[in-house]
Amino acid sequence: MKSTYLFVLVLALVFTSCSKEESFENEQDLFESTATLSMTSSEEELFNLVNEYRIAEGYTALMFSSEAYVVAEDHNKYMVKKNKISHDNFNARATKLKDKANAVFVAENVARDFTTNAGVLNAWLNSATHKRTLEGDYTHTAIKITVDSTGKPYFTQLFFRK
Repeated sequence: MKSTYLFVLVLALVFTSCSKEESFENEQDLFESTATLSMTSSEEELFNLVNEYRIAEGYTALMFSSEAYVVAEDHNKYMVKKNKISHDNFNARATKLKDKANAVFVAENVARDFTTNAGVLNAWLNSATHKRTLEGDYTHTAIKITVDSTGKPYFTQLFFRK
């Protein structure tokens, strides 16, 4: 009970600036993914850029999480469908990772419209909130990049620690 309370309290403190949560049209669809569980070359490049940055700054490298990859893919699908960047339904994603990957603390960075991985990483580093997430005390991550029908890329990176 104490760890659940701490988990919820930390989430509330970290994400008070995120957009308010909205209902997903069909909550069951939120985690029904077709992810292949292996990163594309572009996702792997961004994953490596994040770890290179963390190591250079004295943080530990993050391990890839297939559970987070599936959840990130589902969030990208949601953002593509809504044609907006958002943290909508974050609590559902955090709960899913708590249940499936034994996560005790979860965070995310999202982006869209960037044409290079270096551009996404630089944008995150130039935002105090996103940079704090990149430098957080996490053990696992996954990044999913989804391109919509107009060629607009959406990015979701989930972080967690066990």
